[in-house]
Amino acid sequence: MDGFTIDEDFVRALVREQHPDLAELSLREVDGGWDNRLWRLGEELAVRIPLTPRAPSLLRNEYRWLPVLASRLPLPVPAPVRIGEPSARFPRPWTIAAWVPGEPADRTPIARADHAADGLARFLRALHQDAPADAPAGAIRGVPLNTLTLDPDERFRAADRARQVWDEAVSAPEWQGRPVWLHGDLHPANVVVADGTLAGVLDFGDMCAGDPATDLSAAWVLLPEGAAGRFLTAYGDVDEATIRRAKGWAVLRGMGLIDIGRAGELGQPGGKVTWGPAGRAAIDRVLASA
Repeated sequence: MDGFTIDEDFVRALVREQHPDLAELSLREVDGGWDNRLWRLGEELAVRIPLTPRAPSLLRNEYRWLPVLASRLPLPVPAPVRIGEPSARFPRPWTIAAWVPGEPADRTPIARADHAADGLARFLRALHQDAPADAPAGAIRGVPLNTLTLDPDERFRAADRARQVWDEAVSAPEWQGRPVWLHGDLHPANVVVADGTLAGVLDFGDMCAGDPATDLSAAWVLLPEGAAGRFLTAYGDVDEATIRRAKGWAVLRGMGLIDIGRAGELGQPGGKVTWGPAGRAAIDRVLASA
């Protein structure tokens, strides 16, 4: 967002302009994600200000669909309660959402593996219901792995075993069921932990309809080593082809986290130093279960 100084005065002015009933609540910046800056508003709300070119469409996607699903989900989620429309002060949409307490799992890893595995399984089983015909289709989430454009020889350099997992995933039979609702971006920075276990799921901007294997990759991306089996049993009714695809998604997600972690180590924009260890751990867990 070149040209904008997004500080406390700016965010408060945005809120006062479009949601004056909330303008006197306390306001403080907290660590945000990749696409948005995050400001805590009072004790129960958060303001999300888009940073990247794709962020406005993600916020609108979340604003349209997450409230429809939130009531059936067994973990807290940041359901949007207000939207800020583009204005002379700020030319992009922004949202006010429920605050979900806890610490991001890339900073405070899950310790109570069995409890978290059961909780994640309940959450995804509740989410993975048939999606309506007008649900958003993911461009790079929930799709057949062989449709993704990546150079495997470059992406899997010095990672022959990970390449084998990827090849097995790409060759697995595709999802034949109806498209189901997906979170689409489950990784440690998009969930929060409290008391050693999963306490909430964040950032539904990439939610879409498609193959549940995309989300089932969380068995290796989020959970401690050895917990994937318990998770898959608790989730239930997962065939071998879906597990192969889920492992492929986990490897892909792990390598993406490593890339963003490396950018953080180099001080590059958008880099997150805590994401690199999370990505390496995800790949190690997949390989340990292969």
